[in-house]
Amino acid sequence: MLLFASAVTLPPVWMVAPFAILLLCIALMPLFAAHFWEHHYPKVAVGLGLVTAAYYGFVAHDWHPLHHAAHEYVSFMALVGSLFVISGGINIRVKGEATPLINTVFLLIGAVLANLIGTTGASMLLIRPWIKMNHYRVTGLHIVFFIFVVSNVGGSLTPVGDPPLFLGFLRGVPFFWTLEHCWKAWALALALLLVVFYILDVRNFKRAPREVRETVTAHEEWHFGGLLNLVWLGVVLVAVLLPKHLQDIVLGGVLSLPAIVMIAAAVISYFTTSKDVHEANDFNFGPVKEVGFLFIGIFLTMIPALQILEHGGVSGVSSPLSYYFATGSLSAFLDNAPTYLAFLASAMGQQGMSVDSVPDVLAFSQQHGAHLLAISLGAVFFGAGSYIGNGPNFMVKAIAESSGVKMPSFFGYMMYSFGILLPILALDAWLFF
Repeated sequence: MLLFASAVTLPPVWMVAPFAILLLCIALMPLFAAHFWEHHYPKVAVGLGLVTAAYYGFVAHDWHPLHHAAHEYVSFMALVGSLFVISGGINIRVKGEATPLINTVFLLIGAVLANLIGTTGASMLLIRPWIKMNHYRVTGLHIVFFIFVVSNVGGSLTPVGDPPLFLGFLRGVPFFWTLEHCWKAWALALALLLVVFYILDVRNFKRAPREVRETVTAHEEWHFGGLLNLVWLGVVLVAVLLPKHLQDIVLGGVLSLPAIVMIAAAVISYFTTSKDVHEANDFNFGPVKEVGFLFIGIFLTMIPALQILEHGGVSGVSSPLSYYFATGSLSAFLDNAPTYLAFLASAMGQQGMSVDSVPDVLAFSQQHGAHLLAISLGAVFFGAGSYIGNGPNFMVKAIAESSGVKMPSFFGYMMYSFGILLPILALDAWLFF
């Protein structure tokens, strides 16, 4: 892992502007200028990133932060991209109608799977079967809870699960730290969400036509395609868990050995998966292309913000409880990955530690675990707070609408998140912080 120079000259506060502008664009443009954003988001993201790069390269004359960001970006995209490509080569087809119990078990399986192939991978793999198995009675309720459970809350146990946690892993948080410390809060939040969903789905099921309810049991047929890709998923997980001396092998200061392995697994998966499977999944590179361009901008523009937060902290935010809700509040409406890093930098800065130092991050995870737990859970859990809180949310919404599901509006969705999700997450906070 590359580190910034030990003596850091802080950038001026106005250099945070590109970061703030980019996050606001990500949050608001899809809602108010969707056509413009669809065609020009790469230019906006890369352009704002280049503003920051120009400052460090030609004004501050410090290339270390840019080098570090490039290394981290490549590692991040290698994981996200490989999981996306490989999971896109697995097709699940289902016929028949599901009972509320089967639906609940399906969501539970999706939550566990999200920790192995990421929330994006699990969402893209399971959303179409989820719609098909509830074909005659699927509503926005089913999609909202899918977003709650599979696209967000479920992926809290491993760095593979959700982008914020992987960024923490890249910075030095041990791989199994999240599993060891997050599982209790994960289990409670997940159990309560599934109980609420089961109760609501029973009511939905009773409103279905009688012939559907009478023929639903024992009439499901499942078909799986592209199962060879499970091998390549395993290869990606092995790459993440390579010993540190192998992880530290880096080509050109940017491309690490784990990233090379992940990229190779994705390439092999793509070219060995049959065309029929990709067509059945409506597979294309659009979503990962969007993530790639946006995160070029995010990784560059957040450099000044992280440096300033390290040395100044966030006013009024110091306890684990305040970090949980502060991180969560922003994660619900801005991308939860940079939000996680921003508050981690602030919390570590208050302890005289640097988020750019692997030993400091490791020490922080050991000495201030409650703060790290609060930031981790706040980022992942509250990503479900709105359609724009986490990448998979909008993708799931788009697939559901293309399948004919009437989805809640932006504020209609938030009625669910405020009425159902927020009380559950607040209970988690009361019990654990």
